[in-house]
Amino acid sequence: MSLRNHNWRDVVKVLSRSGFQITRQKGSHIQLSHNDGRYVTVPRHDPIKEPTLKSILEQAKITKEEFFKQL
Repeated sequence: MSLRNHNWRDVVKVLSRSGFQITRQKGSHIQLSHNDGRYVTVPRHDPIKEPTLKSILEQAKITKEEFFKQL
């Protein structure tokens, strides 16, 4: 499957299921953090571009397969 055409709501949903919590929002960006110290910033744009989504998943240490499994 492709990482194209996913909206920010889907990304936040997957991150929440992976243990991330929304810590703050400023403007059009949402910051989520994990108990182990990881944090990720998700732009509130539809759709999120593929390179941006890849970067978010790398920062969150979530594989592409895990992303689609939790979607």
